[in-house]
Amino acid sequence: MPLAEAADGTALHYEVHGSGRPLVLLSGQSNSRRWWDPVRDDFAAAYRTLVVDWRGTGESGHPETDSYSTPGFARDVVAVLDHAGIDRAHVYGTSMGGRVAQWIAADHPERVDRLVLGCTSPGAPHGIERGPEVRAALSQPDAAAAHRALKELMYTPGWIARQGAHPVFHTLGDPDMPAHARRRHLRASARHDAWDALTRITAPTLVVHGTDDVFNPTANAPLLAERIPGARMQLVSGARHAYFEEFAEVATPLVLEFLAGQAGQAGAAEEGA
Repeated sequence: MPLAEAADGTALHYEVHGSGRPLVLLSGQSNSRRWWDPVRDDFAAAYRTLVVDWRGTGESGHPETDSYSTPGFARDVVAVLDHAGIDRAHVYGTSMGGRVAQWIAADHPERVDRLVLGCTSPGAPHGIERGPEVRAALSQPDAAAAHRALKELMYTPGWIARQGAHPVFHTLGDPDMPAHARRRHLRASARHDAWDALTRITAPTLVVHGTDDVFNPTANAPLLAERIPGARMQLVSGARHAYFEEFAEVATPLVLEFLAGQAGQAGAAEEGA
């Protein structure tokens, strides 16, 4: 079980699958490496993929300190790369993982080949925040109703219905995550602001977002694409926040084509910027 060590001594668990050029896959807030389970093998067929348990999740350490921030998570990822002996990699981050990926590309440009930012945001104050109705649905006292609301923000109702009686969803939070770490993840993501750093990104960048994402509003995609020099944007029609899973038949090929230097050939998506 590979364990890197962060600068503050926190253990950082990661896994490597496949072979070839390295590709780092970064998951969303309060989620472990399992976020990528449904599609990881599709990437591992072409790349040496590295998935990470954020501090506070999975088999990484769960420090009760103020060490949780998106720039700090970026430093954790660099520590993992160092431990794995990877000098440079493609980086694909989704949701909070996309926020962290922004810092990796801006602060550690020598470590990033190509960058993919999925369903993410530049952060406050320049990003577009989710609406009050979304916040209310997620914070309602009925835990089952809040869980159902989160699921419907991630996936379309039709896709949820097709998953059967006892579906397994890997994007709804690490069930074993302690409460103190969950609070710190929420605060770290909410405090993210990479607006000034985005102009420093030099890696070829693809911004991907679902057209029907209200959890992290789609309007954030053009903000990122216009702010990052030379970035491209692809919108996945009809997709909500977990576009990379439900719409994998569209999203995975367009990301793979971009990583291979063939961006723009995936005609199943809507393109802009």
